[in-house]
Amino acid sequence: MLELFADGAEHRLDPFAAPLEGLNALREHWNRVAAEQDDIEFDAERVWVSGRTVLASWHVAITRRATAERVRIRAFSTMELDDRGRVRRMRDWPVEQVVGIDSSYKPHAEAGE
Repeated sequence: MLELFADGAEHRLDPFAAPLEGLNALREHWNRVAAEQDDIEFDAERVWVSGRTVLASWHVAITRRATAERVRIRAFSTMELDDRGRVRRMRDWPVEQVVGIDSSYKPHAEAGE
């Protein structure tokens, strides 16, 4: 996944949050996401490309490992690409809602518990 991003990439996960800056911050974020989520269903509904700008409307459903909550997220993302086609700036506008508990899923204990 990190190969999609330029070395000094910036990713704003929420329009009101400070951006993640650089590959180390992105790696830390995606490692945390992978550790906290399971049963991921992702769909890119629409993707538009104009020059070096990519716009995407997408949704995902996940199960939170710690609680077995089933969560749906709908979002819109913008990506600005560098000369090599890698993302140099990405911004997301997510909306999240807990839609229930996955009764077939056994929550995982957090490390150290």
